[in-house]
Amino acid sequence: MATPDVAPQFGAELKDAFKPVNNWVSHGVQWLDEIQQFYRERSAIEKEYAAKLTALCRKYQDRKAKKISTLSVGDTPTMTPGSLESASLTTWTTHLTTVEAHAGERDQFATNLLVQVAEPLKLAATQYEEIRKSHVEFHAKLEKERDAAYGDLKKAKGKYDGVCQEVEGKRKKMENSFDHSKPKAQAAYQQQILEMNNVKNSYLISINVTNKLKERFYHEYVPELLDSLQNLNEMRVSKLNSLWSLAAQLEKSSLSKSMEHMAHLLNEIPRNVPHLDSLMFLRHNVSQSQEPPNMTFEPSPVWHDDEALVTDETAKVFLRNLLSKSKTQVRELRVEADQKRRDVETSKRIRENIQQGKDNRSEVEVVRSIFYLQGALHEVERKKLTAEVETSTIMSVVGDLSLGAKNHNFKSQTFKIPTNCDLCGERIWGLSAKGFDCRDCGYTCHSKCQMKVPAECPGEQNKEEKKKLKAERQEQANATPHLDLEPTTTGSSAAPSLTRKDTMNSLSSGYAVSANRSLSNAASQPALANPTESAAPSPVPEAAATPAPVQETKPKRNRVLAPPPAQYVKAPPVAETTKPSEPRGKMVYPFQAGGADEITVQDGDDVTILEPDDGSGWMRVRAGSAEGLVPASYVEPAPAASVAPATSPGMAERPGSTYSTSSASLAGSAVGKKVGPAVAPRRGAKKLQYVEALYDYEARSDMEWSMVEGDRFVLVNRDGGDGWADVERGGVTKSVPANYIQEV
Repeated sequence: MATPDVAPQFGAELKDAFKPVNNWVSHGVQWLDEIQQFYRERSAIEKEYAAKLTALCRKYQDRKAKKISTLSVGDTPTMTPGSLESASLTTWTTHLTTVEAHAGERDQFATNLLVQVAEPLKLAATQYEEIRKSHVEFHAKLEKERDAAYGDLKKAKGKYDGVCQEVEGKRKKMENSFDHSKPKAQAAYQQQILEMNNVKNSYLISINVTNKLKERFYHEYVPELLDSLQNLNEMRVSKLNSLWSLAAQLEKSSLSKSMEHMAHLLNEIPRNVPHLDSLMFLRHNVSQSQEPPNMTFEPSPVWHDDEALVTDETAKVFLRNLLSKSKTQVRELRVEADQKRRDVETSKRIRENIQQGKDNRSEVEVVRSIFYLQGALHEVERKKLTAEVETSTIMSVVGDLSLGAKNHNFKSQTFKIPTNCDLCGERIWGLSAKGFDCRDCGYTCHSKCQMKVPAECPGEQNKEEKKKLKAERQEQANATPHLDLEPTTTGSSAAPSLTRKDTMNSLSSGYAVSANRSLSNAASQPALANPTESAAPSPVPEAAATPAPVQETKPKRNRVLAPPPAQYVKAPPVAETTKPSEPRGKMVYPFQAGGADEITVQDGDDVTILEPDDGSGWMRVRAGSAEGLVPASYVEPAPAASVAPATSPGMAERPGSTYSTSSASLAGSAVGKKVGPAVAPRRGAKKLQYVEALYDYEARSDMEWSMVEGDRFVLVNRDGGDGWADVERGGVTKSVPANYIQEV
C-alpha cells in the first residue's frame, strides 16, 4: 500500500482496474469545465460586488458538496469514504471561502479572470479529454488484441481438430481400400498425419504465444496504461493548480485590501500535491484482481495426443524453417524496438525539461507524441515477443535446428509457364500461379509448401545442374512415401491396416476389405474382368501395341479426357489412297451401333474395309449391303490383305475409355459373351485442327504428353482457362501446356 510521502503507481496497485480509473480521470477532466464555468460566471457578476459574489460562492459550495464522493473516490469505491474530501476539494473549499470574503471585485479583475483563467481551463479540459479518449481507445485495442489472440488460438484448436478428423477419415479410407489402391490411400494417410503434426505444432506454439501475450496484457500493457492515466490526472491537477494560482494572483493585485486572505489561499494551493488525489482514490478502490489461468493444450476428441511437440524428421523440417524465420525476426525487431524506445526516452526528457521550466514547448503536445510513440513501440514489442516465444519454444525441445542449415534463397515468384512443386510434385497453377523459387539452386514450391522444404540448398548452380536437380526432386516428390503397416488377414484376403492407440473411434466401416467396388476410371484397372479376355483383338502396328503406362502412385487431376461417343456424329475425312483391291477383315467382337453413322455387326462377320483407321480408333466398313463405322480394335484385317490400314507411325493405342455404362465386365455377370475393349470416342465430321509443338516438354504424369519441337497433334480443346490444352495423338487424348503449341 502506498503512503502519502511516496507517489503511488496505479499500474502496480490496481492492476487491470481500467474502467474505474478511467471514470475517475474523466470526472476530473469534466470538473475543469465546471471550474472554468465558475470563473466565467464570476466575471459576469463581479461588477455586482459582494452580494452577487457571495451567492455565487455558496452556489458552488453546494455543487461541490454533491460531487465530493465522485471527485474524491470515484463512482464505486470498495471502502466507504465517510466525510473525507480529496486534497483538491479541500483546496477548492479554501478558495471559495476566500472569494466569499472578498466582495469588492472590479471590472478589470473580472476581465482578467475571464481571459487568463476561464479560457485556458476550457482549452485544457478539451486537450485532457482528447488524451483520455486516446487511452480508452488504446485500452479497447489492447482488449481486441487479447481477444484476437484468444480467437486465433481457438481457430488453431479448431484447425487441429479438423486435421485430426481428416486423419481419421484417411485412416478409414485406407483400411477400406482395395489392394490396387492401397498404396495411394496409405500415402494420403501418411501425408495427412504429417500435416496433422505440423498443425499440432502450430497449435502448441499458438498456446505459448497467447499465454505470453496475456501475461503482458495483465502485467505490462494495462498497468502502463493505468500509470499513464494517473499521470494525465496529475498533470490536470498541476494545470489546475497553475490556473488557480493565476486567478489568485489576479485577485491579489486587484484587491490590495485582501492580501491576508489571498496569502492564505496561496499557502493552501501548493499543499494540493497532484498525487494526493490519486492516493485517496487508490485507498478507497483497492480490490483483489484475478488473472485468468494460462492456456493449456487440449487434445482433439478424435485424436488423443499429449502436449509434446512432434520432433520427427518431417516435423523438424517445419520447425527448422519456423525457427530460422523467427530468429531473423527477433534480430530485426530488436533493433527497431531499441530505436523506438530511444525515441520515447527522448520525448520524456523533453517533457521533464518543460515541467522544470527549461523548455517552452507545449507539454500537451509532447504527451501526445509520447503516447503515439509508445503505441508504435508496443506494436514492435508485441511482434518481437511472438518471435521470441516461437524461438524459445522450439529450441527448448529440439535445440537450435538452424545451426548448419543450408537455407534456400527463396523469392516470391509468379510462374508464367507450367511448373511443378519440388516438394509435393503438384502443379503450381491458377490465374496467379504464386509460389517461391530458390535463386541459387532453382528449387520451386507452393507458398503453402515453403515451410516444409528441407534446408538443404546445394548452393548456386548452373543451368544444367539446376535441370538435373529438378529431375531428381520431381522423381523424389512423386515417389510414394513408405508407410509402416502391420498386415492382418481376413478370410482369404490380406489387408494391411494401421494400429493406433491414440484415436478415440474404432473402425466402424461396414465394407469388407475384399469387397468389390466399382471403379470410375477404367484406365486405372490392369484388365477387364471378362471370361473371354484371352480372345484379344487382332494385332495392330507395333507402335500402337502397348498403351501408355499408367502411374497409379502419382496424383491425378480430376479431368475428363474426352467426351462420350454420343457427342460425335461423323468420322473425320480420310485422304483416299490408291488401292489395288479392297482390304477385307473379320469382326472379332460384336458391335451395336450407337449413332446414325455406325453399323451393327456380329462376332465373326466378314467385312470390307472401306476407310482404314486414321488415328481416331474407328474405321468405315461394309457388311453385306450396309456401310458404317465400327471400332478399329474390333476388326481383324484379313492376312491376305495387300494393304494395311493407314496409321500414323509412332501413334500409341488409345487407352480404355473413361466412360462406362455397363458393370458387366467388372461384376463378371456376362459370362460366355464376348465384350470388346473400351471404345475411343470418334470425332465428328468437322475438319480436324492440328497443332505443332514450339518447345520441348517432358510429361510430369500420365495425363500429359511429352513432346519435342515440331511434333504434331490433333487439337481437342485449345485452353479451358487453366493454361492447358487437350490434344490427341494415336487416339489418346492428353494435356500439354497451351503456350507450348501453335496451330498449323
